Amino acid sequence: MPENTSSVSDAKISVADTRIASTRVVQLGILAVVTVLVVSAILLFMNLPDADAFNEAVVNVFEANDVRDPDAIRVLEILAQSGTTFSKVLASYRAVIFVLLIFATALLVACLVFLITIITLNRRIGEIERQGIQVSSLILSREERVVLINNLEFKLTDAAMETLSVLAEARLDDDVLTGAQIEAMVSGKSESDVDEAAGATRIKRLRDTLGNQMVSELLVKNIARRGYILAIDKDVIKMV
Repeated sequence: MPENTSSVSDAKISVADTRIASTRVVQLGILAVVTVLVVSAILLFMNLPDADAFNEAVVNVFEANDVRDPDAIRVLEILAQSGTTFSKVLASYRAVIFVLLIFATALLVACLVFLITIITLNRRIGEIERQGIQVSSLILSREERVVLINNLEFKLTDAAMETLSVLAEARLDDDVLTGAQIEAMVSGKSESDVDEAAGATRIKRLRDTLGNQMVSELLVKNIARRGYILAIDKDVIKMV
């Protein structure tokens, strides 16, 4: 029985370690995504042409040539105006590129978070499948024939309630019960006068009464060659 308690504790520690590791991966992933996009943005803006490059070229033409022809002067004025328009367009392109980079950063970060979340949930489900259902509270009410598992209410038959009560009391004492022991405790007969199959039948009926196959199979564990046990921490059990 101490082995089962240890396995439950190990499961909790493993889940906590997985959560911490996943958080670190998310943080590092977000940092990596942001770093890559920031570096890309810096390189992109550094290699974009200067908005005033065209105007500076026109000024150089004016300075390098003694232009006196009115038509030529008019052409240079048009070029200067074109340069001004080009600089405005390029400035708007820079703003658009900046917005797109921010949008891309947000999308990549969101995708990374969703991916890590899915991986974490898959690992969590795997831990539950291997270690058993994580029960934070199990309250038994014999008078009302009701059991509350994590605040989920299950209405039980008298036989199912007696079986679950026997298992809960055994879990509090760190005992593993065989089918014969369960049948003897429920029926009040001597263990030598009952059959192992009768206890196994009670366990099956209890699981059927709980309804959810995954929950019932993980809650009531069958330890090979030893017997049956509730795969939960005994500190969460309360009987009223």
